[in-house]
Amino acid sequence: MNYFDAVVLGVVEGLTEFLPVSSTGHLTIAEKLLGLEVDDPAVTGYTAVIQMGAIAAVIVYFVKDIWNIIKAWTLGLVKSEYRGHLDHRLGWYVIVATIPVGVVGLLAKDVITGDLRSLWVVAVALIAWSGVMWLAERLARQDRPERDLNLRDAVTIGLAQALALVPGVSRSGATISVGLLRGLNRVTATRLSFFMSIPALLAAGLFELKDAFSGDIGVGQAVVGVVVAFLVAYASIAWLLRFVAHHPITWFVPYRVGLGVLLLVLLGSGVLSAT
Repeated sequence: MNYFDAVVLGVVEGLTEFLPVSSTGHLTIAEKLLGLEVDDPAVTGYTAVIQMGAIAAVIVYFVKDIWNIIKAWTLGLVKSEYRGHLDHRLGWYVIVATIPVGVVGLLAKDVITGDLRSLWVVAVALIAWSGVMWLAERLARQDRPERDLNLRDAVTIGLAQALALVPGVSRSGATISVGLLRGLNRVTATRLSFFMSIPALLAAGLFELKDAFSGDIGVGQAVVGVVVAFLVAYASIAWLLRFVAHHPITWFVPYRVGLGVLLLVLLGSGVLSAT
């Protein structure tokens, strides 16, 4: 992997991590087009590491909210008056929602970084989950603001986040869709998706760190990828929050379906290989 590859993958990660289009799916496509081995442990590890740049963008963008959540959650452990506070509850909800993706990620690591890193999987998942996104918007009540979040929401959306380990599903697409199906308004579902991404993607990046440098990928390429992902992701977060306040996530469905169909055609005709 050279520095050009690192910049390209950083841009792709930053653009797609928080949009409901599947960052892993797009990174797999980009890696294939760059001539990289998509199922190489070093490449899959690098993919997880540059996600930390996107997570850093979330932390910087929501630093006040995150600090309030951490403070209220910590104080709530020793002072009962904080335990009913929204920020205290959000702390627990993020923790609970992270458990499924952590368990599934550890138990199915070899499958996720191996067999599922196929462009056939990406293509089918892009198309299939688009149907869920369309259904979520069709059924969305959007009558529950952030203060109405509960433990059942956290568990349900956490399970959806685990399902998004399949490349092509999209972590944000899965969590926002299920949030809408739970009756949350679109901005609340999106903000919760951002908060839930922090421990999940940070843990994945740290866990894969050793694999990222097991091949010919150097520290310099990793740093470039992380920095580029941070800068692009920060802009993407600001844009997405404004977008979902006034537009449904079904705006992304034609792109997802079109990309999925294109991949199927290219794979079926032999222009692209699946791995």
